[in-house]
Amino acid sequence: MLRSEIAGILIFVLVIIFIRLALIFRACSPRSTALKTNPVPSTSPSQVLSKVLENIQQPVRFSSQQLRIATNNFSHKLGEGSFGTVYQGQFACGLSVAVKVLKGSSEKKIEEQFLAEVSTIGRTHHINLVQLYGFCFDRDIRALVYEYMQNGSLDRLLFRQDKNIEWEVLFNIAVGTAKGIAYLHEDCQHRIIHYDIKPENILLDENFCPKVADFGLAELSSREKTHWTPNGGLRGTPGYAAPEMWAPFRITQKCDVYSFGMLLFEILGKRRNLDLNLPDSQEWFPRWLWKKFERGEFSHVMRVGRIHEKDLEEAQLVAQAALWCVQYRPELRPSMGFVVKMLEGGVEIPSPKNPFRHLMETPLPDLLAEVTGEACSFPPAVAETKAGSHPSFLPISNTI
Repeated sequence: MLRSEIAGILIFVLVIIFIRLALIFRACSPRSTALKTNPVPSTSPSQVLSKVLENIQQPVRFSSQQLRIATNNFSHKLGEGSFGTVYQGQFACGLSVAVKVLKGSSEKKIEEQFLAEVSTIGRTHHINLVQLYGFCFDRDIRALVYEYMQNGSLDRLLFRQDKNIEWEVLFNIAVGTAKGIAYLHEDCQHRIIHYDIKPENILLDENFCPKVADFGLAELSSREKTHWTPNGGLRGTPGYAAPEMWAPFRITQKCDVYSFGMLLFEILGKRRNLDLNLPDSQEWFPRWLWKKFERGEFSHVMRVGRIHEKDLEEAQLVAQAALWCVQYRPELRPSMGFVVKMLEGGVEIPSPKNPFRHLMETPLPDLLAEVTGEACSFPPAVAETKAGSHPSFLPISNTI
């Protein structure tokens, strides 16, 4: 009898604990908060927006008042970009968030940016992609609510005065970023092209785990489509954008591969690829690195990047992957899935071809103009690729 009474009491206590935990979880959930406090939207989004949200796992809809409270009236600015300003916020349950308030020259432009981000990142879930918690589409505010990244963006880590960053941290950032982009290209139901891979768009959590962010330029594409013209014309950031964004080549997901290669160079050098304060030969780091790699003088690269001898093998993997990623012809670049294998040492990497052959004899002013996207004149011979001239891993790299 005593045992049955004790058992009954224990069961009752467990039920009470379970109910209280469920209530706490529900109270702390942004979805439940949004649904309770904002049951009727103050402004109906366009039919296009409604259709997009119907086809994905709908993120939480917040009111402008909720976001003003969470951000203390948008008082803590984290950063500002072409498409909006990002503020730090925290909900009552303790959940920290980054609130991106969109801006644009017109209402149509703002809605285009909103749709680009919601329709792409709203469909994804990967450890190396920033997580979208929700959005606000009120009359006075168009905003996106993301998870908060404690260590900011990669550019702040790479280009600060203190260069004593452990190579292990940088190498893991390179691999994680590659995995995030590979997921967008190869594992989503619809291929997602980011178009703007650069250090500013790689965010780092408290453990320096990288997350690809800022999908304002991104586009969805069916897997049957082999190439396309981006809506709205040229995209990307000069210095990271692939040559085909400025030249008459077909545009594919390989434009992201090129941008990632440029990012790898900056990880190796812990510096901007273009630095006009350095001697002429070192102004553009990718071409300088190629020359050192070609001559077997990689130790010079190690010194510039302050990379220790024990990390030589990984640094060489990163360099070789970078040189393949920035090949001038898109079809010579590997897929991002293959780049991940390169970085993880899962495949033997052929010796890279010279990706800057068309630039090696270019006068410096013309080179700098091309790097900044102000000019694009390439020798006709470079635009022709003979059959059989592709690297040995190309058939693998073209499988998506």
